[in-house]
Amino acid sequence: MTGPRPAPDAVPAGAVPVTAGAESAGRLFAAVDIGASSGRVILGRITDDTGNPGVSLETVRRFPNGVVKSGGGLRWDFEALFAEVLNGLAAAARAAAARGARITSIGIDTWAVDYGLVNDAGELVAQPYSYRDERSRAAVAQVHERLDPARLYGTTGLQFLDFNTIYQLAAEPDLDGLQALLIPDLIAFLLTGVRRTEATNASTTGLFDAVAGEWATEFLTALDLPQDLFPPLVQPGEAVGNLLPAIAARTGLPEQTPVVAVGSHDTASAVAAVPAETGDFAYISSGTWSLVGVELQHPVLTEASRLANFTNERGVDGTIRYLRNVGGLWLLSECQRTWAAQGLTLSLSQLLDGAAALPSGGPRINADDPAFTAPENMPERIRAAVRHTGANLADQATAIVRCILDSLAAGYARTIRDAERLADRSIDVVHIVGGGSQNRLLCQLTANATGKQVIAGPVEATALGNVLVQARAAGELAGGLAELRKIVAGGTALERYEPVASSSAPSTPAGTGRSAMNRGR
Repeated sequence: MTGPRPAPDAVPAGAVPVTAGAESAGRLFAAVDIGASSGRVILGRITDDTGNPGVSLETVRRFPNGVVKSGGGLRWDFEALFAEVLNGLAAAARAAAARGARITSIGIDTWAVDYGLVNDAGELVAQPYSYRDERSRAAVAQVHERLDPARLYGTTGLQFLDFNTIYQLAAEPDLDGLQALLIPDLIAFLLTGVRRTEATNASTTGLFDAVAGEWATEFLTALDLPQDLFPPLVQPGEAVGNLLPAIAARTGLPEQTPVVAVGSHDTASAVAAVPAETGDFAYISSGTWSLVGVELQHPVLTEASRLANFTNERGVDGTIRYLRNVGGLWLLSECQRTWAAQGLTLSLSQLLDGAAALPSGGPRINADDPAFTAPENMPERIRAAVRHTGANLADQATAIVRCILDSLAAGYARTIRDAERLADRSIDVVHIVGGGSQNRLLCQLTANATGKQVIAGPVEATALGNVLVQARAAGELAGGLAELRKIVAGGTALERYEPVASSSAPSTPAGTGRSAMNRGR
């Protein structure tokens, strides 16, 4: 697969230029939001119909994403993925033209950790490996022989995951003449020809200094990695570059359309859109994975934090996302995939209703055990994990679903308690954003397990954060994260769940759970 030649490195990363006299109503922002299983291109517009700003979102294209077995491992079909990004941008251009509007900028967010290798000619030399491939596991010992884990954590503040970028790179046979571009940066490069690394995603590599906010070049040296392995850093809100002529022609967008760095790690964008009213909140970005933590101004680099495997990742505006990965709804979606292949026709709502009717206190698993990282026959692997604890789990879909959700809620509660202790914070409320915020049983079980109020929503937190950062960069919005979050809170239907003690939990809002639908506050 080939790509454009890189633009001269002298292209600056600065604020998005705002056209003088442009009408806000005619300005749209394109958010390219890609997860591990699907992607979307969304048009966002800042609204002000009632005197209070809000955000309107419209999905113009959805497309699948996933790993394929290729070249002896699990890889992303990046060629197909990028083709879908172009199709999505073309759909966005048509939608904008139909309403007499223009696309002011494009922002890209994806999952973290993974990268593509690009040569001097700007060519992607192979399809990027997926973090679900096992090749990096063997490189862990090799890295730790040269860099003590305590030293790594003391600089990067990054939790240990055996698929972190640092271990993946150590597994590469030859990096001479190549540059690593994280997935959102690779997409931006193919759109603009400009190579940059966005800081929130850089902080997930294991090669980023959590205090200095720069590359930890001494680690590159220690691992015999090239000093210029990654492009220069860019911050959320800074421009990467304008569309290449060929890309503009392919999509129907003007050549001067800028690609703007947002929180390109999708969790960074999601946390930017948490509708928190104070700073004393915990967040759960719930999707394929669950990212559970608090927002800080400074990293926590203590030995206790390392042993608890908490991570210090960058957020929008230089904040620290102090969090831990917990297993996510990947467990449920993989079970559904297996059951569908076996002919089971129960819908998700039927599964959740059946799970809610079961009593509490059933068996649980460690939802973030690496044993659940890979696909294939998830129900049996969950039952085997339960048997390993000395308990038994019925071979019944609803029982397995209840086990998954009980286990996730318990993991959320444990992680939030640890975050409070390690960061010396007291948490008043838990915000669940992303797809998991629609799972009412999971939300209620989380309230019960944490003993705290849970506020669920928005579902589209990642896209909202993406658009809000673009809009602020374009001058349509002002202020810090608190001001952006007020916009989200004021225009989002939020559900609130109070903790209760009961033998079961409702899958729909009910009086026993004191769940209620609220607009904004």
